[in-house]
Amino acid sequence: MTEQNKVLQGLTTDQAKKLQERYGKNELTNEKKENFFFKILHVICEPMFLLLIIAAAIYFILDEPRDGAIMLIFVIGIISIDVIQEWKTDKTLNALKNLSAPHVTVIRDGAQQVIASADLVPGDVMLIAEGVKVPADGKVMKSSTLCIDESSLTGEAEGVWKTTEEDTRSDYWRNDYCYAGTLVTQGTGTILVDKIGTETEYGKIGKNVAQAPENPTPLQNQTGKLVKLSAGIAAVLFALVVIITYFNIPDHLFIGRITESILSGITLAMAMIPEEFPVILTVFLSMGAWRLAKKKSLVRKLPSVETLGAVSVLCVDKTGTITMNKMTVRDIWSLGGDNERLSQVMGMGCKSDAYDPMEKAMITYCEEQGVTRNMLFGGELIKEYAFTDELKMMGHVWKNDGKTVVAAKGSPERILTICNLTDDERKSAEEKIIEMSKQGLRVIAVGEMTFSGENEIPEKLTDCILTLCGLVGLADPPRESVKQDIKKCTKAGVRVVMITGDNGITASSIAKQIGMPNSDHIITGDELSKMSDDELREKVKDVSVFSRVIPEHKMRIVKAFKENGEIVAMTGDGVNDAPALKYADIGIAMGKRGSEVSREAADLILLDDNFSTIVDTIKDGRRIYDNIRKAVGYVFTIHIPIAFASLLAPLLGIAPKSLFLLPLHVVLLELVIDPTCSIVLERQPSEHDIMNRPPRSRNDKILTVKTLLKSALQGFSIFAASFGTYYMVLVKNPDNASIARAMGLCVILLANVLLVQVNSSNTEFATKTFTSLIKDKVMWAVSLGTITGILIMLYTPMCSFLKLAPLSLNQFLTVVGIAIVAAAWYELVKLFKYLRNRVFAVNN
Repeated sequence: MTEQNKVLQGLTTDQAKKLQERYGKNELTNEKKENFFFKILHVICEPMFLLLIIAAAIYFILDEPRDGAIMLIFVIGIISIDVIQEWKTDKTLNALKNLSAPHVTVIRDGAQQVIASADLVPGDVMLIAEGVKVPADGKVMKSSTLCIDESSLTGEAEGVWKTTEEDTRSDYWRNDYCYAGTLVTQGTGTILVDKIGTETEYGKIGKNVAQAPENPTPLQNQTGKLVKLSAGIAAVLFALVVIITYFNIPDHLFIGRITESILSGITLAMAMIPEEFPVILTVFLSMGAWRLAKKKSLVRKLPSVETLGAVSVLCVDKTGTITMNKMTVRDIWSLGGDNERLSQVMGMGCKSDAYDPMEKAMITYCEEQGVTRNMLFGGELIKEYAFTDELKMMGHVWKNDGKTVVAAKGSPERILTICNLTDDERKSAEEKIIEMSKQGLRVIAVGEMTFSGENEIPEKLTDCILTLCGLVGLADPPRESVKQDIKKCTKAGVRVVMITGDNGITASSIAKQIGMPNSDHIITGDELSKMSDDELREKVKDVSVFSRVIPEHKMRIVKAFKENGEIVAMTGDGVNDAPALKYADIGIAMGKRGSEVSREAADLILLDDNFSTIVDTIKDGRRIYDNIRKAVGYVFTIHIPIAFASLLAPLLGIAPKSLFLLPLHVVLLELVIDPTCSIVLERQPSEHDIMNRPPRSRNDKILTVKTLLKSALQGFSIFAASFGTYYMVLVKNPDNASIARAMGLCVILLANVLLVQVNSSNTEFATKTFTSLIKDKVMWAVSLGTITGILIMLYTPMCSFLKLAPLSLNQFLTVVGIAIVAAAWYELVKLFKYLRNRVFAVNN
């Protein structure tokens, strides 16, 4: 075995492991894991926890160490919940990151393996092909028409043809060497890895790119502003309550009055700061992305989850997304009647190791007709005319039995331009093309040219003068579910636009089969090229099919839709699709047949290349956004009774010792609110009408006037019920503040449990949503945990620690009744809406 052959056997697993220990991972930046104690410190520095710690300190100053200790225990409890929540979120995000990480094929232990690009080591033998982004620097050991775009490093737009011959030129950039960060545009190659990570040429200049900061998303900006606004209001009210409380307790010493006043102010400030907002965003988006991954949609960029539900235009490739990507030859037509020769030339025009489904179908057809692979590929391949999006045709030059033959195939519009045809022959061919296209077949023209010697071979395919062998009609049937999915999209206000390389008649036929609106409105690539941006912007308003499109056109199509105010999702799988995928609001790459570059540019990777998965993903995107909105509304609702109770009690002149809510109780409520909003509401199923409503506007706010009004009404209802109960009991018996406080607090806690059920759906009744969630163990755990917590705080020694008193059965049942009325009244609003919609439906 030669030295080169030994090298090409690749490393062993043990060798790779030792080399990785020596050289590290193939990454531009080593990801630093945040220290566990720093995570805790980060949580403690949140305004809410600083207030809690100050409150605990004040209890110690007031010589109430028991209350201070309980406060600190509660603080540790909430910090633990937050840290565990953050840990789970990080774990989810890391799992998603690993799923979407780039991979590369290598030879290890003498066999091909697919590994994460980050695991490459010097000495690895990697296999690269069209569409792959080269992950490391290395020497070219084998190449087959290997062309690489090195513009990301050199700035030169022209592709570089790679060779195994040693490059002795003085030029810095070598032709026998591949560089990380560059793009394979054609051919295949076997590369011996030389440098990885920061040692590569790309690594030397790419550190700053890798460390670029991420900008906050629109949702993060909105919630950040809400938290700041609430904190500002809290600061003003804090000062107001401190002053009022100070003058309400004239019989205390100065220090006592100040500390008691500050304690009352802290209670209000804690109640006013909705610190759950950042948690809601992080948890809902990361868990939403994880659930999507389980449904074959891999989210690469977390902010795209919030955009999914707003998609209004869905631009999709026909082949493999709308269709099954299972090509079969359905019809052939030979100009001279020689079907066998047509089959042979068609097969010779394919690659022997065909990857394209169309070429696979052609070779299979040849074999079925008795044309063997040896008859097709037994000669010497002396030249290739590569397929390009502009040419839309390709060819192979074969030397066999002393003859040199050009076998060419491609789009009939292009092949016919280089064929030597009479007017009658051209007319017959064009009529057959139309006939096949109307059947929804993809039509390929096949032609040949014969030479006596190699010297006569034209440099370009367009210089050839072909003899037309005939036409081939291939069928790629639509997926069974697509027709139903198109209906769903139409109902949901999402326009589906087909973008294809097929001719307009074939594309229109498929569009009609799947029930696509405006299926007869077509723009061809040639027509698009002649249009100005303004003309295209007008045309896209009612065009559903774009045919004979090249990747460069996709960018213009997406741009036209976006300028019309649409939120655009676009699918792509090719190398040249990457710019359009990046430009679209949601770029969707194909996981099975997509290039590495398209996957890297995309926001979402479709693991099964299925149109139905895209539709389900849009539905899930709407569900996630709905649930975020419900959770934000819930946080406002539940903070209103806490905040106003903390504000009103000092204003009414109630003594600090008899206040409805002390800092201790606000912490207790936070222990309930956190898991409710971040666990229970995140799991809510989608509304039954979620795909019967139009997409939300790009400018929609997470907290709309409607949501705020609903939250305010529900919040003030619970406030009136809880504070009213507390105040009435306190007025009847001023010395029984513990009973009054216990009853008021129980109203809030029980109303909270019911509030989740009531707000699970904006249209369906709580009984129905409860029935659908009855098997949800997490929902049961949180609800029963809350009720168990109420019983523990009322009927165990904790009762006195929390400055509460046990309730009699009559008092407890009264509290339950009040809580039901306080939370469940919104069911009457749903009933009114339901009856109004019924009347409207009957009248129309």
